[in-house]
Amino acid sequence: MKILHLDSSINHDFSVTRQLSAEVVNALTQNGEAHQVIYRDLVKDPISHLTLDIASGFRPVPGGVAASPSTVSEHELSNLLVSEFLASEVVVIGAPMYNFSVSGQLKAWMDRIAQPGKTFSYTPSGPVGHAGGKAVIIVSARGGFYAGTPLEDMDNQERLLRTYFGFLGVTTIGCVRAEGASKSEEVKREEISRARSSIPAVIKAVTHSEE
Repeated sequence: MKILHLDSSINHDFSVTRQLSAEVVNALTQNGEAHQVIYRDLVKDPISHLTLDIASGFRPVPGGVAASPSTVSEHELSNLLVSEFLASEVVVIGAPMYNFSVSGQLKAWMDRIAQPGKTFSYTPSGPVGHAGGKAVIIVSARGGFYAGTPLEDMDNQERLLRTYFGFLGVTTIGCVRAEGASKSEEVKREEISRARSSIPAVIKAVTHSEE
């Protein structure tokens, strides 16, 4: 199995999503088979946000862009990032909610992956995703409670990720979720425990494993 593991929390060792995403990857690789895991810490090794120069590496831009050494380097990184994504069978994403959405670091990665002709195409009948056949596991943490509450409409985190990967053709998406992380230490511990206990079922659902 080829696994792409991304972390995007600024909280480093105190991060809920970093802890849980590591446990998800550990659970995926415990069956004794050979696995290839590519890990990217999008905070420690940030990806530059999309600019016209960077975008010119994978989509038409107005006026064209001169190929400076820094631009060429960014284009090479864009190619590497999309290749890692397309080669993966399972993508595990540590994605905390920041201001009702995902972190800027994760969004920068997402903007590099959405490449016309590689991960999606526009057709006369509408956009078509090319990244099907893989599973995405979102490891989500929120300071408050959103799922199934009056605040659910403020969730532009999990909802954004599901919409985004769906656009790229990914239909198999699971979620390991811990909410209420800022309510109290007791609530945080309970939610982490509940999220941890959901990992086997989420993995089984997205990988169609028997166990």
